[in-house]
Amino acid sequence: MMTFSYQARDASGKIITGVQDALNEDNAVTSLMSRGLMVLSLQQKSAVSGSRKKNWTVKETDLVLFTRQLATMIEAGISLVQAMTALYDQCDPKRQRGLRQIISDVTTRVQGGESFHESIAKHPRVFDRLFVSMVKAGEHGGLLAEILDRLAGFLEASARLKKKIKSAMTYPVIVICIAILITTFLLVKVVPIFGDIFRDFGANLPAPTQFLIDVSNFIRNEWYFLIVIIGGTIFGVRTFLRSARGKAIWDRWKLKLPVFGPLIHKICMSRFSRTFAQLIRSGVPILEVLDIVGGASGNSVVEASIKGVSQDVEKGDNLSVALSKKPIFPPMMLRMVSAGEATGKIDTMLEKMADFWDEEIEAMLDALTSLIEPFLIVFLGVIVGGIVIAMFLPIFKLNEVVSQSKS
Repeated sequence: MMTFSYQARDASGKIITGVQDALNEDNAVTSLMSRGLMVLSLQQKSAVSGSRKKNWTVKETDLVLFTRQLATMIEAGISLVQAMTALYDQCDPKRQRGLRQIISDVTTRVQGGESFHESIAKHPRVFDRLFVSMVKAGEHGGLLAEILDRLAGFLEASARLKKKIKSAMTYPVIVICIAILITTFLLVKVVPIFGDIFRDFGANLPAPTQFLIDVSNFIRNEWYFLIVIIGGTIFGVRTFLRSARGKAIWDRWKLKLPVFGPLIHKICMSRFSRTFAQLIRSGVPILEVLDIVGGASGNSVVEASIKGVSQDVEKGDNLSVALSKKPIFPPMMLRMVSAGEATGKIDTMLEKMADFWDEEIEAMLDALTSLIEPFLIVFLGVIVGGIVIAMFLPIFKLNEVVSQSKS
């Protein structure tokens, strides 16, 4: 994005000066004229420094809207630069600052002679390999508007699935946080009061009560050790999971979970099928497709299996044969891929599989939400009820405690 200093005359004839951020000189003049100013002189001052590009981020909803609108404008016959300029002017300077900066940089590069896919590839945090590869195929095939429209649909489907998963996990997280807060309050404020009362009995307390009092004393007096232990545990676990070995173990373990394992597996298969279908339909070579979908699968076990499939396909095997060698891919997918190879419609078959899995995922999430709700209520009741029972246990055994005290 460029910064221009300008001198202009307003509606009253007064000459004013100032600065204007714009994509280029024409865009600066247009922006000033839209404010009712007649430009007298315009001079470029500076451009966005390259060191700031690393911090540019774009919300997923903004990226979907940008892709959809760009596809619509290109399909209407508007040139790429004009469409990007219009989208730049449309962006909110505060809420969509990152998107404005990226549009500005991409437009400048396209005006400088770079292709669109080369320009967006300079921003991998926003435009991933899937996006760049499909745009590249669209540019080479002269189907950029159609490809962008497919991309927008793909991004919308992915966003819906993520939103569904997040909404399903919100309730359990909130209940667990409430349970932690209630437990902490009881241990810090309530248990010490009972502890002072029971101390006057001068007798041995039941084991659950004594354990609870000891935990309360530790939390109140040695809380800094607790923070260090929790912080160290979180840091150690995150460090381990970020390593290649840790990520592989965690991803393999996730797929074996009793309830969540099948759900995670279906999510990975849906993502693989939909991404594969979109790339193949866009004309991307199959080896490049397998390389991209492997990284986009979201699971290292699935990614390793896809790499093995890519190697077998490179050696000459059919896709269905290569997939059948990996147990991670379900039999239904193998049959659909085999039928797609026979009819020349692999993309259609895989997209149907993705739709089928998305429906199953939604059904599983709904069922899981219904099951988690009573389970969490029981969990909360056990935690709070256990503390209450442990505190009142000496009162229930008051005769025994008093007799111990007298003896």
